Amino acid sequence: MSDKIIVNNIEALNNALDIALSKDKNVVLYGQDAGFEGGVFRATKGLQQKHGADRVWDSPISEAAMTGAAIGASFAGLKPIVEIQFSGFSYVAMQQLFCHAARIRNRSRGKLNAPIVIRMPMGGGIKALEHHSESLEAIYAHIPGVKVVMPCNPYDTKGLMLAAINDPDPVVFFEPKKLYRSFKQEIPAGEYVVEIGKANVLTQGSKLTIVTYGANVIDTLEIVNQYPAGDLELIDLRTISPIDWNTVLGSVQKTGRLLVVHEAVKSFSVSAEIMARVSETLHSSLKKAPVRVTGFDITVPLAKGEAIQFDLKKRTVDAINELLA
Repeated sequence: MSDKIIVNNIEALNNALDIALSKDKNVVLYGQDAGFEGGVFRATKGLQQKHGADRVWDSPISEAAMTGAAIGASFAGLKPIVEIQFSGFSYVAMQQLFCHAARIRNRSRGKLNAPIVIRMPMGGGIKALEHHSESLEAIYAHIPGVKVVMPCNPYDTKGLMLAAINDPDPVVFFEPKKLYRSFKQEIPAGEYVVEIGKANVLTQGSKLTIVTYGANVIDTLEIVNQYPAGDLELIDLRTISPIDWNTVLGSVQKTGRLLVVHEAVKSFSVSAEIMARVSETLHSSLKKAPVRVTGFDITVPLAKGEAIQFDLKKRTVDAINELLA
């Protein structure tokens, strides 16, 4: 039997969940249509049939109840994985996650913790209504006690999911819908983890640091490959909170230039935090002011209009040329 499999992001996610359910009887998984049907995107397809309806089941339509139940179950020794169908449906669950799951370790003086994973398909790419296409990572990253990850490829999807399930604290696992079935990658068939809080340097460069994550990694990598090798250093954050500051700051210290790219809105965003930290720490090392390419500060446009918000390729090229000039 081969020790490698060739999978897309959905298949990598399913494989990770299957491994976790097989290895640890305390792992349970639920969400709207996540049981018998395998989820709206079929990420959990076949898992109820394999592991039983007492470990993989369909939940009522109440994101608050789903999250609150996960917190209580975690206190009883379970490791719940909750699927919220789209990140825009998670607003009603924030009170449970922010006020209880994120704070329980501190509130109980270390006597309790909440090892839960909240899965959220997010971002553009399917021309859906606004609640189905939002990018809420900055909101969740703002809350102490919550880890936030966003993989872009099958290797990281599987490895970060297994790391999240084994983490002792709450992890919000954002899944860019655009990338679910967009490409395949060869990955290990067995168990492995990708460290939460560790960025991935995709290309080495000396002239410009580009920081991005999620679906924008794929588009940005295509652009970077059009420039001379050794010019552009591309960093995939993989983890939004905690950010791998050693990697980001070390790169900007070397290049003296910074571009941050993400599809989320511009104001009060991940790019704002990165640019602030870089400016505070490396002000005298910067050769040019940092630049960001982001979505606009608007509600996600409907249907075909989503390209206005999410197609950042031309603006990214323009920003790179501006910073290199």
